[in-house]
Amino acid sequence: MAEIYGVVTFYSFFSLKPKGKYVIGCCLGTACYVKGAQQVIDKFSELLGIGPGETTEDGLFTIDALRCIGACGIAPAVSINGKVYPKMSVSQVDEVIAQYLLLEEKEVAGA
Repeated sequence: MAEIYGVVTFYSFFSLKPKGKYVIGCCLGTACYVKGAQQVIDKFSELLGIGPGETTEDGLFTIDALRCIGACGIAPAVSINGKVYPKMSVSQVDEVIAQYLLLEEKEVAGA
């Protein structure tokens, strides 16, 4: 049991808590940080009412603070379920969240 716990807590892609349907990975590596990534992750946190490592009560969104995603040329970078959003700005965060909420509405209406 201790060995499994060691592996799960060592690797960032494993989690002991359920993740949301949409996992927002905000890169906080040096290039992203210098170009305003902290303000971007703060805006996601403000809008969703959760901090990094937390999931919204409805289970839709999780915010993860990442150290580097290897996208320094398009910093600050955000990834949501593998889709990368380049040169993310604070002013774009509202629109990105709205897109996923609209997608969710369409899925619920179509079900």
